[in-house]
Amino acid sequence: MAAERNRYHGPGRMDGAHTTAAVQLYLDQLRGEPGEEPAAPIVRELLGGAANRLHTLCASLLYRNYPRLTRPPLNLQADEMLSAVVERLLKALREARPVNVRQFFALANQHMRWELNDLARRLDEHTPAVEVREESVAAPEISNSGLSPSTRRILEAIENLPEDEREVFSLVRIQGMMQSEAAEVLGVATKTVQRRLNRSLLLLTEQLGDLKIDRDASAKA
Repeated sequence: MAAERNRYHGPGRMDGAHTTAAVQLYLDQLRGEPGEEPAAPIVRELLGGAANRLHTLCASLLYRNYPRLTRPPLNLQADEMLSAVVERLLKALREARPVNVRQFFALANQHMRWELNDLARRLDEHTPAVEVREESVAAPEISNSGLSPSTRRILEAIENLPEDEREVFSLVRIQGMMQSEAAEVLGVATKTVQRRLNRSLLLLTEQLGDLKIDRDASAKA
């Protein structure tokens, strides 16, 4: 699996505290005129420099939110997911021009969710039908998610958080980043991350009080 991840690392690969500065450097080099094709080597270096963090985000999202995809028949692993997400980003970056690290990882997170949702939908389409009860049928727009009604309520509440609070909650409580790492990605102080996280938890508790959502429960959303 490590060999698969290393496909996206060049000789100058970076990790830890160097990732944010390296990613921003490559993003600066990608800026150009609208419609101008980005330089392929720079895109590869960008994805190589971010590969470790992308892998961490893939693993966190997969195992926390889509554990059924890790079981038969798919047996999806984080390295396989990383490969698919990188392929998506290679295509997306032909048009998208994130100007900072925050926008880049927001783009990556979007494609991670799309990849997992596509896999979940295809799995549902090929799963033999069993006894279906009317009350078990989910709403059409999320019928392939495999999530319980309570979990869907939680995810909807998270999506409805103010942008700053939603972003911090997603990075820290869903994707498992340290608060200091989230602060680095967002370009804010760690105390700002703490404040936004606390506010997000307060807002979720207000909206989901009947589910008895607490800090630990909301982290499992």
